[in-house]
Amino acid sequence: MVKKIGIVSLSSGILGESFISHELKIGVDRLNKYGIEVKFLPNALKGMDFIKEHPESRAKDLIEAFKDDSIDMILCAIGGVDTYKLLPYLFENNELERHVKQKIFLGFSDTTKNHFMLNKVGIKTFYGQAFLPDICELSNEMLPYTKKYFEELITTGKIKEVRPSDCRYKEREDFSEKSIGVDMEKYENTGFELLSGKPVFTGKILGGCIDSIYDIFDNSRFEDTVSLCKQYDLFPSLDEWKNKILLLETSENKPEPKLYRKMIGALKEYGIFDVLSGVLVGKPQDEVYYEEYKQILLEEIGDKDLSIVYNINVGHATPRCIIPFGVEAEVDVDKQVIVFDN
Repeated sequence: MVKKIGIVSLSSGILGESFISHELKIGVDRLNKYGIEVKFLPNALKGMDFIKEHPESRAKDLIEAFKDDSIDMILCAIGGVDTYKLLPYLFENNELERHVKQKIFLGFSDTTKNHFMLNKVGIKTFYGQAFLPDICELSNEMLPYTKKYFEELITTGKIKEVRPSDCRYKEREDFSEKSIGVDMEKYENTGFELLSGKPVFTGKILGGCIDSIYDIFDNSRFEDTVSLCKQYDLFPSLDEWKNKILLLETSENKPEPKLYRKMIGALKEYGIFDVLSGVLVGKPQDEVYYEEYKQILLEEIGDKDLSIVYNINVGHATPRCIIPFGVEAEVDVDKQVIVFDN
């Protein structure tokens, strides 16, 4: 049972801005109701400018959260764009490796790169939710499907299985105080969809937001992502990807089909699709480009035998499940379930 959560801002520093203080209060109250003590790591609330300018402080908070034995779970505030800048501060002098120990780490979006960092030092992590987007949900309750997985994680320390959500939501546009207590618009959701390959396959899962993964191969967003990620071997080798399941989901930027094709193409060129046991693809936010992405996956990957499962409720489309990285998983599309062997 989680008794104390350490909240870190490893990417964006938005959590420290006054315009979201009403959301922060909702989130802290919710966690307190579970009997959980909340600790904001020293730099987590210093705001967007400070966090942007001080990657070393973000890295320090992550190390501190691992060192503090009273913290059972490390929860990311939100994603962002530049968490790759933590690499030198975590990997020079084996800083991260010297201090990590197995504890719950949960985040998504740009945090994808932090998952890869922790994977490098042998830590199993959890992908799919974060403090601001999920715990601080402005409705009177957390979204039921999201809440179910969060509660399972804080009470058992693991996730046993993931099934599809029976509904999906239209994403909020207004996060002001006016939206407190206002429910999100709800639509019916279809289940997991098999695009190719066998309906049952196994492997350990790793991956995350394709926009963040693409930065590892492409310098359009920042001129040093490719060189830094290469310098610290952030992306696993093909050998390490062997028989794994790759998780991919798209950000709130809703990449246009042309860009999505480039992103999938970069992974194809790397050779990853030749060694995987399967691919899981998250539902696009608001189902924008839902059919186009499907088409691109089939055309670009082009391997009829590789299992590709589409429309997983994880990442940037609400509601969100939680997917454990680094534990054996069995995906069964016929039974509409992913079971984890914890």
